[in-house]
Amino acid sequence: MSVLVHNWRTGSTGRKYDLGLPATLAQCRGRRKGFMASQRSDDEFALLPETAADLGLEPTAVPIVQRVGTEIRDDLHVSSLQWGTERPRVVFLHGRGQNAHTWDSLILALGLPALAVDLPGHGHSSWRADSDYSPWTTADAVAHAVRRWAPDAETVVGASLGGLTTIRLTAIVPELVRRAIIVDVTPSAPQRHREMTGTERGATTLIQGPDSFDSFDEIVELAAAASPQRSRASIRRGVVHNTRQRPDGRWVWRYDRHDSGRDTTPLWEDLAGIQVPLTLIRGGASRFVTDADVDEVRRRNPAARILAVPGAGHSVHGDAPRELAELIGASLETV
Repeated sequence: MSVLVHNWRTGSTGRKYDLGLPATLAQCRGRRKGFMASQRSDDEFALLPETAADLGLEPTAVPIVQRVGTEIRDDLHVSSLQWGTERPRVVFLHGRGQNAHTWDSLILALGLPALAVDLPGHGHSSWRADSDYSPWTTADAVAHAVRRWAPDAETVVGASLGGLTTIRLTAIVPELVRRAIIVDVTPSAPQRHREMTGTERGATTLIQGPDSFDSFDEIVELAAAASPQRSRASIRRGVVHNTRQRPDGRWVWRYDRHDSGRDTTPLWEDLAGIQVPLTLIRGGASRFVTDADVDEVRRRNPAARILAVPGAGHSVHGDAPRELAELIGASLETV
């Protein structure tokens, strides 16, 4: 079956793909019924209508979403969210301490078929025995998922750790990255992060906080204090997707808090070698990327575009999903 890539929010159509899908939408829904947004409390997609409403979108803005997996080896599984029934046009890679649902608001605002990946050690993906979640090992794992589920994607978007992973991914599998967008990160940012105050770190400070909690609401309160610019409903949805309750009743994060702390500055060499269109998008209120970083990006890769979202912190996609979606959508229209 051949279909036109469809923007479910605007109704516009674009490139034609042969998807090998059932001939009717009803058949598609029948096959993926279990993945539709519902009101079951155990359904990870139940909150998508609320997310759409927060963006001012109609319920019809919520497409079919399903969880897909990639088995890389016996001890390594990468889980992802596939948005829409057409082949993904955009791949999203989240930051440390986040998960694929981090992108829910932005993907709904963008309205394009997408693949959002749970990086190893996060969400529903496997944890590594060595806790090495550096961009090098992460890119190796993500490459398998992208090749399996989004081999024709036009853009890879990565935030924070996901942005560093995007840089490395572009170096090792350039055929899978036709355009790279990195959000509020450079190879020097992790070193700077260690020198920041808790306020400057924002929500990332939670990674160094307690490892378990008495209640779900305790985590919501801590997350809200770390991200005062976001709505309480948005914070709560994020905590739903990023926590789990242990058998003893205590609540813990749904990611591996350990990390190798590997120096990421060698990735400057990978950034310099990127041949595809490269865009760096800064958070206007973030200190993770400095003017000196921007100068270094331009020196290493003169063709790179530098953009900013005013008022957004390090989590640009959480603070300003509509604005970031507009920038990403516009990048797809550039040659």
